[in-house]
Amino acid sequence: MRSLWRFAENQLGRVWLGLVYLFLYIPLFFLIVFSFNSTRQDGAFTGFSLRWYQALLQDSRLVEGFLLSLKVALITGTLSVVLGSFAAFVLVRYLRFSGRTLFYGMVNAPLVMPEVIIGLSLLLLMVAVQRGVGWPERGFITIVTGHTLLGMAYATVVIQSRLSEMDRSLEEAAMDLGCRPMQVFFLVTLPNIASALVSAWLLTFTLSFDDVVISEFLSGPGVTTLPQVIFSYARRGVNPSIYAAATILIGVVSLGIISYSVFVMRRQRRLAREISAAARPEQAFPDPVVAR
Repeated sequence: MRSLWRFAENQLGRVWLGLVYLFLYIPLFFLIVFSFNSTRQDGAFTGFSLRWYQALLQDSRLVEGFLLSLKVALITGTLSVVLGSFAAFVLVRYLRFSGRTLFYGMVNAPLVMPEVIIGLSLLLLMVAVQRGVGWPERGFITIVTGHTLLGMAYATVVIQSRLSEMDRSLEEAAMDLGCRPMQVFFLVTLPNIASALVSAWLLTFTLSFDDVVISEFLSGPGVTTLPQVIFSYARRGVNPSIYAAATILIGVVSLGIISYSVFVMRRQRRLAREISAAARPEQAFPDPVVAR
């Protein structure tokens, strides 16, 4: 009876998981299919065509918005990882300093604060600074600043969790062998947290690339990111060129995720082989007496 009940639970869990995946990915499937539709109709697929991809390349607003979003996301991801690494090291390695609780709260505040509040507060700050010193104007720099503020919080959480799990004895052993602190960081610490840095960069890159709310508050005349362009097109009516742009983004993101997953799997397998080889030193280095 218990085995039958467990079997039913497992099957119910699989069915529920399958329904969740269908709910998440069926809209994406229809979006990709209708990006190849020959007409603007949304309810029926009338024929295969690449006309909307050609229209996408001819749409200067979409192309310029994509290039701007790409530049903003690249800079934001890099700055977020650098600043998030500093914040994570402070929170993990320096447990006692004045204002630690306040610093911890300020770092994590963007995670729970609505983006509307963040965007509005940054807008007021940028306007006040611009009136005071005449810089910066609303545009590329202000968008990068706002995205970095949000991305730094996510990067800090990812890197902090990896630093907390890292064995400090590796760094101590390197220092005992004569390494200086900078050498320890680049030769020991950085390779151990490299996967967390890559994960944080990919996360913040994605958050920055598809952000709409903060970009709406901080963008200026003639500076419009791709999500803003898509949102403005969607308000005026469905444009199949948006389907083509979204399909390209889905393909690029999927390719990046698959490539990173393959890289992580190969790295884990190589590490497992190295650990197993180190656990059998008698096989890696046979006794010369026995070999004779």
